[in-house]
Amino acid sequence: MELKSILSGLSGLKVKGSLDLEIAKIESNSSKVKKGDLFIAIEGFKQDGHEFIKEAIENGAKVIMAQADKVTKEMVSDLPEDVTFILAPDTRHSIAICACNYYGNPSHRLKLIGVTGTKGKTTTTFMIKALLEKQGLKVGLIGTICTYIGEKNLGDNDRTTPEALELQEILKKMVDEKCDVAVMEVSSQSLKLARVDGCDFDIGIFTNFSKDHISQKEHSSMEEYFESKVKLFEMCKYGYINADDVYASKLPKIVSSCEFKTYGIDNPANLLAKDITVTNSSVDFKVKIGDRNQRVKTGIPGRFSVYNSLAAISVAQKFGVSSENIQEALINIKVPGRSELVDNEKGLTIMLDYAHSPESLQNILETVKTYTQGRVICVFGCGGDRDSGKRPVMGEIAGNIANYTIITSDNPRSEDPEEIMKQIQQGIKTTKGSYEMIVDRKEAIKKALQMANRKDIVVIAGKGHELTQEIKGKKYPFDEREIVKEILQD
Repeated sequence: MELKSILSGLSGLKVKGSLDLEIAKIESNSSKVKKGDLFIAIEGFKQDGHEFIKEAIENGAKVIMAQADKVTKEMVSDLPEDVTFILAPDTRHSIAICACNYYGNPSHRLKLIGVTGTKGKTTTTFMIKALLEKQGLKVGLIGTICTYIGEKNLGDNDRTTPEALELQEILKKMVDEKCDVAVMEVSSQSLKLARVDGCDFDIGIFTNFSKDHISQKEHSSMEEYFESKVKLFEMCKYGYINADDVYASKLPKIVSSCEFKTYGIDNPANLLAKDITVTNSSVDFKVKIGDRNQRVKTGIPGRFSVYNSLAAISVAQKFGVSSENIQEALINIKVPGRSELVDNEKGLTIMLDYAHSPESLQNILETVKTYTQGRVICVFGCGGDRDSGKRPVMGEIAGNIANYTIITSDNPRSEDPEEIMKQIQQGIKTTKGSYEMIVDRKEAIKKALQMANRKDIVVIAGKGHELTQEIKGKKYPFDEREIVKEILQD
């Protein structure tokens, strides 16, 4: 592709060398660069791409793009004469726009739906996909768990929203495979780091907002965290927001270019749920679909499932999905690691849930508490290299709600798991809750299953759909479904 075409839409560029060049591919990883490529240097959390410009040139890069405030005079003077050098104000934004151009702006040829919020993104995207497919549309999905093109699973994802180059390549595949719609989770980090810049979003959804992702490697404050999410709606034509969330309700006053509608339970909204019934396997409620009040049931229990369903129904109605198709799709919905019950011959109620923030842990424990005849036994830990402030808060929540808590390791990453557990312990000590600490997560799960009877529920929280556990930079296989089955067989 012509370099001029790849750079289309970018401003503030300074160029040394020719722009009349054919580019083979765009790369941000110097080790993947081949002859004729454009290498764009990105400053990462662990490594800075500007330190690998020389390696990229040695591997055959024809064009180098760097961030203006990262470049020295020596760096420019050392460049070979036949290499074009481009200075950009922000290479993260630049790579996103270049990726859009390189892959033919695929989001322009799809109905693109973005879902953001602290909780509920994954479930809401799965619900939207199911509803639209029930109406006969072909839908692609990009999110925390995996990527789908129609029924085809492209595999697990490393992050909620892919980096710009990967994202545009996936959207191009969806276009090539005749998808009508793409629905994607849009994380605050992806908005902050410009991964979705250049995307043409038709619809944006704001599920809710609460304390999470506040750390050195994520967001510096709640204000910055919220501001990142606002960016999605500056890129959307239509927005559906949770009327019961204080932060979400601010959006219409902040973003005038987006047409907003609301959904909710407690406050007046365009789409309102009433007469809610929660059981241990489902939740059902009344909602106005078209001109009639309809009873809708979904196979994911909990009040939070009502909100996710309302968001999905809002989108479905925009696409003209019939009430019958809405009802049929929601009752059969299943989302890996979200209130997921593990079938077993022992007759125990064992639930896996991705709850890894104070609010999500409180939601799931309060929900199961309402319908469980026996004890609520909770197994959870907190991830390393993430917001440490939430650890004692989650300990206090578990101590106040669960009948018994086993504090264990989650994904400790580079941190000491026992130190993380001690921080959780600080919170649970302020309650009257019974607990113990077992650092080995498999042993912790084993203890919970050994002490449970058929009237109890065991909630294994924090990892949900994940299939690995990350310790000291290495990922080890850890599928909690298989671990539960193995323990019960033994």
